[in-house]
Amino acid sequence: MRTLRRYKEGLYNSTTAQIYCRKFSATGNAKADRPRDQECLLWLGTSATHISLLHQILQSSARTGAPMEGKACHAQSIRVGLQSDTLTSNMLINMYSKCGLHNCARKVFDEMPERSLVSWNTMIGSLARNGEEQEALSVFVRMQREENQFSEFTVSSVLFACAAKCAVFECKQLHAFAIKVAMVLNVYVGTALLDVYSKAGLIKDASFVFELMPERSDVTWSSMVAGYVQNGLYEEALVLLHRARMIGLEHNQFTISSAICACAGLAALIEGKQVHALLFKTGFGLNIYIVSSLIDMYSKCGSIGEAYTVFQGMEDRNTILWNAMISGFSRHACSLEVMILFEKMQQAGMLPSEVAYISVLTACSHMGLVESGRKYFNLMITEHNVSPNVVHYACMVDIFGRSGLILEAHNLIENMPFDATASMWGSLLASCRIHGNFHLAEIAAKHLSEIEPNNAGNLILLSNIYAANNKWEEVARTRKLLKESELKKERGKSWIEIKDKVQSFMVGERKHPRIAEIYS
Repeated sequence: MRTLRRYKEGLYNSTTAQIYCRKFSATGNAKADRPRDQECLLWLGTSATHISLLHQILQSSARTGAPMEGKACHAQSIRVGLQSDTLTSNMLINMYSKCGLHNCARKVFDEMPERSLVSWNTMIGSLARNGEEQEALSVFVRMQREENQFSEFTVSSVLFACAAKCAVFECKQLHAFAIKVAMVLNVYVGTALLDVYSKAGLIKDASFVFELMPERSDVTWSSMVAGYVQNGLYEEALVLLHRARMIGLEHNQFTISSAICACAGLAALIEGKQVHALLFKTGFGLNIYIVSSLIDMYSKCGSIGEAYTVFQGMEDRNTILWNAMISGFSRHACSLEVMILFEKMQQAGMLPSEVAYISVLTACSHMGLVESGRKYFNLMITEHNVSPNVVHYACMVDIFGRSGLILEAHNLIENMPFDATASMWGSLLASCRIHGNFHLAEIAAKHLSEIEPNNAGNLILLSNIYAANNKWEEVARTRKLLKESELKKERGKSWIEIKDKVQSFMVGERKHPRIAEIYS
C-alpha cells in the first residue's frame, strides 16, 4: 500500500488530491471531511474511496504493464466491498491480462456475481492472447449456455483463438454460427474468418469469405494478401494488391511486407523494384522488418548487390537484418562475404542466431573449410549457447561429405540427437558417389527408400554409383527395381521472363507454343 501511496502522490500534485490519496491508502485511518465536489465518492462508514481515482490507476497499470499498483487497488476494492461492482471487476480483469497475470484475471472473472458483455469479451480475448485457445473456446461455450449476450468482438476473439491452433472444425462451426446470427458480413468477423481459413490452408474458403464481404477494412485486405503468400499463391497476392491500389486503398506495412514476400517467391525483380519504390512513397522505408524482407527479395531475385545496398542504407541494424544479409550472401555462394559479415555482426555487439550459423556453416561447406566448420559448430554451443538443430547437423554432414570424410559424416548422423532427414542421407549418398564409397551408399539409399519411397532419384543415383564402380549386376538389379516400382524421376523445370511474360520449360518438352524457335 505504501507503493500505491507513492504512485498516486506522484500523479496528483494538488493539496486536495494528496489528501484523497492518503485517505485512499489502506493504512490511512484518519477521518475525512466530505469533499466539496463529491465526485465519484463511495462512503463506507468513516472511510471514503475515490472510485474514479481507483479506476484511473487500474487503467494506468494496464497501459504500463505494472501490476504492483493494480494489485494494491484490487486489495482496496476488496476492503471497501467493491467485489460486486462489474465495472471495477472488468478493469481488474483487463489490468491483470495486460500485465501477464492471466490466472489472477481468471480468478476475478470466476468470482464475479454478475458479468457484462465486456467481462466475457475481455476474458476470452485474454485467454486467446495467452495461447489458451481451448480454454477461450470453453468460455465462449459457457457464455452461450448461460444465454448471455454476445457481439462481433466476441466471435472475432474466438476465431482468433481458432486461428492460433488451426482449429478448422471449430472454425467452420463458428462460421455457421455467424451465418445463423447474421454476423458473417461484419467486417471484424469476416476478417477473422478468412484469417483462420488462410492459416489452416483453406485458401479457397478464405477467398470466398473475402469476396462476400460488403465492407473491407485495411486489415481485411492485408490478411487476404498475407493468406495468399502463406499458401504460396504469390501471383494471386500481387493481383489482389493491384486491385487494392485501383480502388484507392492506402497500403500499410503489413500489406507491403506480404507483397515483397510474393515478389521474392516469384523471383519477380521488376515487381519487387516497384514495391521498393512504393516504400519511399508510403514512408515505410525505414521499417526494419520490411527492409529485411526487401533484402531477402533482392537476394532471391539474383540481385545480391541491390540487397547489400539496402543493407548498407540502414544505420540501425538488428539481428533479423544481419541474418537476412548473411543468408543472402550464402544463397549466392559468396562464402567469403558470409564469414566476413558474420564476424562484423559480432563486432557490432549482435549475438549470432541459429539462422546466422546455418549460413556460415553452409559457407564453410562450399569452401571445403572442415576445421572452420568444426570451430563454428563448437562456438555455437560453447560461446553463444545456441542449441544446434537438425539443419546445423545437416550442414556438418555436408561439410564432411564434400571433403571426403565419409565415415565421419556417417558417424555424426548415427550419434546426433535427432532422426536423420532425407537431405542428410541424400547428401551422404551424393558424397559416396563422388568419393566411390558404395558400401555407405547402400546404407544411405536404404534409409532414403524408407523416408522417401516415391523418390526415383535416389535409386537412379545409387545405380550411377554402382556403374562408376563397375558393379554391373547391382546396376541391373537397381534398374529392375526402379522399373518394377513404376517410379519416375521428377523432371527439371526452369523459367525466364521475357517482355513481362514468364516462359516455363520442362526437360525434353516438345509442347511449348514456340518450340520451333527454341530448337532452331
